Amino acid sequence: MDSAKASAIPTTQLELSVSCRNLPNKDTFSKSDPQCTLYMKHLSEKDYREIGKTEIINDDLNPHFVRKFVVNYNFETVQRLKFELVDIDTLSNDFLGHHETTLAEIVAVQGREYVGALKDERGRNAGTISVVAEEIANCKRGVYIKLKGCDILGTSFFTKPQTFLTFWRSIEDGSYSLVHKTEVHPSSHKPEWNMIHCTARTLCNGDFDRNIRIDCMRYKMSGAHILIGSFNTTLNDLTQRFNEPSRRKLTLSNTKNRSTKCGYLELIGLEIEEEISFLDYIKGGTQLHFAVAIDFTASNGDPRYPESLHFIGSGKPNPYELALNAIGEILKPYNTLNVYPGFGFGAKLSPQALVSHHFPLNGNVTHPYCKGIEEIIMHYRSTVGRVTFYGPTNFAPVIKSTAAIARQYDAGTSYFILLIITDGIICDMPQTKQAIIDASHLPLSIIIVGVGNDDFSAMDELDSDDHLLEFNGKKAVRDIVQFVPLRNYISSSGVWLQTMDGLSRDVLYEVPDQLISYMRAKGIKPKRVVP
Repeated sequence: MDSAKASAIPTTQLELSVSCRNLPNKDTFSKSDPQCTLYMKHLSEKDYREIGKTEIINDDLNPHFVRKFVVNYNFETVQRLKFELVDIDTLSNDFLGHHETTLAEIVAVQGREYVGALKDERGRNAGTISVVAEEIANCKRGVYIKLKGCDILGTSFFTKPQTFLTFWRSIEDGSYSLVHKTEVHPSSHKPEWNMIHCTARTLCNGDFDRNIRIDCMRYKMSGAHILIGSFNTTLNDLTQRFNEPSRRKLTLSNTKNRSTKCGYLELIGLEIEEEISFLDYIKGGTQLHFAVAIDFTASNGDPRYPESLHFIGSGKPNPYELALNAIGEILKPYNTLNVYPGFGFGAKLSPQALVSHHFPLNGNVTHPYCKGIEEIIMHYRSTVGRVTFYGPTNFAPVIKSTAAIARQYDAGTSYFILLIITDGIICDMPQTKQAIIDASHLPLSIIIVGVGNDDFSAMDELDSDDHLLEFNGKKAVRDIVQFVPLRNYISSSGVWLQTMDGLSRDVLYEVPDQLISYMRAKGIKPKRVVP
């Protein structure tokens, strides 16, 4: 098929909601902590490519995942899907099960909910997976909801359970899909949860009259959370209630115990506004500034030998060069000057010198900027040959340095992305956490790419997708860190397991939302473009 015909193929964007039942329990003293990964391939493709991952749900063999998969559906092509469920643990992950099907089979199933059998490594039953596909509506409106609990069942002066809220969107067959989950509120008889923000598309697919169910749950460490009560509403109903103060109380009910008063939720805040996108800011003139920090610690290996992660001379790029190329090409169009500061850390600049945790790759302390990724790689290669690899692996100095630059630009004209490429475990974790928390209110995102096969489990703590980073009684304002291990994309022999586009996509996946969260927190609107 020629490119003109290919571009004319009609595509529909679908949102896939996933839940599972009766997953195997791989943990001894608790329950499995499942995460689902979706892979796709077309009929003409040999290998699957990763589409995305859900969040991790702790201690739950019947998980309902909040994070959805968004895919393009093409009627004319066969799109094979593979769902993999893994139990995520600190030291190692356990395979739970997988299921293969096609996107067409999910779309065509009667009753809207597709149910398939999960199989383990030996082909044995490993529970079931349910998938609901729904066409995404074109709705750019954001919803902000603030709720407070009152007289919640089971609370008293002496008894104050931990509670959280879940929001469910109704599906055409009458079932519900989980779309949002609040934080667990500490013990209180009048819990007040953080402001809930989601798009109208997520909450009700842009249909303001679609049924929404709000569940108030009693938190249990075992994962067996208890339903206190529910309230059914619509976005239009919530709007009307908020405009009439006497109707702001949402009475909770429980069908299993209709005679018992479950308490109520008070609607203390509601705002619906046009959602501003990442592209709105880019079109309005916001520039993306890219900075690089490269790990030159001794744990990378002696660069004179092929076993080293910094080895140069095999005729193919080493892992550090691969990461630089993949990310730099994506960012180049968003910076008109195409200049990037490049730094190294963890090396001695001369045999007699002290170890440096922040030095310019080009040797110019007053002007560490390089023209394009090509110049960064050129200076990187010369640095490999002139420094003494040492240690330890400290992140805090380069984060603080980049944060100091970002602090000078708080008007929304610039946003900074710090790429840290490293091979090992962070040695200054307390200082790094503090530096990230301090930088979380700045126009800055931090991307960490792990090269090699070291244990990177500590990085997940910094990449706080499910809860904001906390340290020493302080909490980050927003999530600004994304971690990606390079070994998921390329083997030790240098063979790509996925495309370079896949690495670029996953490394930069969270940047648009992180930029928007900064702008929203500062009340910065994109500049209007005059035609």
